[in-house]
Amino acid sequence: MDVLKEKFLDLLAQKYDSEEKVVTEIINLEAILDLPKGTEHFVSDLHGEYQAFQHVLRNGSGKVKEKIRDIFKDELTEEEINEFATLIYYPEEKLQLIRNQFDNNQELNEWYVKTIDQMIRLIPYASSKYTRTKLRKALPKQFIYVIEELLYKTDEYTNKKHYYSKIVQKVISLGQADKLIIGLAYTTQQLVVDHLHVVGDIYDRGPEPDKIMEALINYHSLDIQWGNHDILWIGAFSGSKVCLANIIRICARYDNLDIIEDVYGINLRPLLNLAEKYYEDNPAFRPKRHSNKQQSEEEQLQITKIHQAIAMIQFKLEMPIIKRRPYFNMSKRLLLEKVDYEKNEITINGKTYPLENTCFTTVNPDQPDELLEEEKQVMDKLLFSVQHSEKLARHMKFLLKKGTLYLKYNGNLLIHGCIPIDGNGNMEKLVIENKAYAGRELLDIFEQYLRHAFANREETDDLATDMVWYLWTGEYSSLFGKREMTTFERYFISDKATHKERKNPYYYLREKEETCRNILEEFDLDPDQGHIINGHTPVKEIDGENPIKANGKMIVIDGGFSKAYQSTTGIAGYTLLYNSFGMQLVAHQHFSSKEDVLRNGNDVLSVRRLVDKELERKKVSETNVGEKLIQEINMLNSLLKYRYMK
Repeated sequence: MDVLKEKFLDLLAQKYDSEEKVVTEIINLEAILDLPKGTEHFVSDLHGEYQAFQHVLRNGSGKVKEKIRDIFKDELTEEEINEFATLIYYPEEKLQLIRNQFDNNQELNEWYVKTIDQMIRLIPYASSKYTRTKLRKALPKQFIYVIEELLYKTDEYTNKKHYYSKIVQKVISLGQADKLIIGLAYTTQQLVVDHLHVVGDIYDRGPEPDKIMEALINYHSLDIQWGNHDILWIGAFSGSKVCLANIIRICARYDNLDIIEDVYGINLRPLLNLAEKYYEDNPAFRPKRHSNKQQSEEEQLQITKIHQAIAMIQFKLEMPIIKRRPYFNMSKRLLLEKVDYEKNEITINGKTYPLENTCFTTVNPDQPDELLEEEKQVMDKLLFSVQHSEKLARHMKFLLKKGTLYLKYNGNLLIHGCIPIDGNGNMEKLVIENKAYAGRELLDIFEQYLRHAFANREETDDLATDMVWYLWTGEYSSLFGKREMTTFERYFISDKATHKERKNPYYYLREKEETCRNILEEFDLDPDQGHIINGHTPVKEIDGENPIKANGKMIVIDGGFSKAYQSTTGIAGYTLLYNSFGMQLVAHQHFSSKEDVLRNGNDVLSVRRLVDKELERKKVSETNVGEKLIQEINMLNSLLKYRYMK
């Protein structure tokens, strides 16, 4: 036996210090391998829409109500099932409404007895795929003894009937019924979904990405595949001033600057002072209006000025990167150099266009990428503030800890954007520092640079930091997936032909099964069994687009969580469920409010579509978790052989 293995077994023996403990754990792990796999829940493109997201998270994309209906379909009406489901989703708020319905304590206590009994009956069904140990960890700590007594009661001779009744009555008389019900509700939510996948874009557009991050930090089991908007925030925290300019510009455009200033504590006053000095009103930079948010004319004007100031800083900051990284192939984006500032027009691809709504007051025509000294100072202050925000640091570190560019999980490939391919379906190559990368290797090098940039946040103009920005906007970026980003044209040129952003061929070739099978093979996945699970591009269900593509090999789950997309998509997002029986895609209608769910029981699910049905029920042994358990079993068998059976 080699020295390293011997040292490892020595450490393992400290935890399992007897033959009996080793044998017991081997038996336990072997048994777990034969359990059905837990339910995976996939969500994507949340874009700061916390209220809608938390509802989907709490109801498990309909799994909670499905479990209730399975158990109580012969006992409860549909209205009562909806009431019970709402209690599971929002226990604190629903309890408050229910208490107000009763005239006296006796009626309320009778309701408590009935409801606790129903919840105790629901828990075993929701946890039927788990060990007792795993269930125990999910139970509210202060009630573990009480719940376990009620869960595992065996009273065939009725000797304990009064004992069980006494437990429940005592919980009620001590004023603990609400706390017990709340604990059981959250336990049910946790048991219904074993693992959550967030397939990118937590940030931008919507108003509460920070609350989504807090919910994810407190979630029991999850992973994240970074989206292009998430990369911007990671890049800004990692020292990229151009990424920082982009996030402020996007927040200004969608009237969400309070996320920057109020939520993350980043002082925008220096930027506002600069904007007030150099910019006026400009219709192209007016913020998009929120239906539930009122801004005064003065506030809108301030945002409009900030929007212009940060946009011009962004365009200037892009230029030195493009020049020092010629292999980014972005020289066409040096648009400030193509402007005729006297004639107020620009020549792009040999064609001249008039410019409108221009705001070039801080641009030096002889050196357009030159920042004013004031602009430099503003960006230095903003970057310092970003990198010293405790809350943002906690959120970005969590994104790095739980996130990857792609994930191979239980035979499927999870990726937010695309795998860059050409029109023939071949992997496109990006040359970085004289070495070509394509396919999986390209994504791996992108992630390597991103992690380097994050670990070396004091370096602001190095290749790693530039590469994070490239992931946002580069033609071979797996997150952007287009040939160029036409932000400048959208602000200043009326001809919409210049606004068009050509998509990577991936986005039409993914309709073909052959393309998807080739991609799965590129990532060493079985093309017969695997699927690609994708976000990033809203599915236009309103136009008849099918989110299930390539004979089921490709599943696109961005259906429009973001309110900005819902008029285009016709729905409010897709989610995906994958349990031991197979995959189901769930479409969601517009989420009105939590209050509507509480008072009217209105849920936001629509049609479920079967994606893939397992011929045989999939077990834990066939999953990523199963692979780790098998490794543990092998190590424990080695410990048994070399330490206890000599």
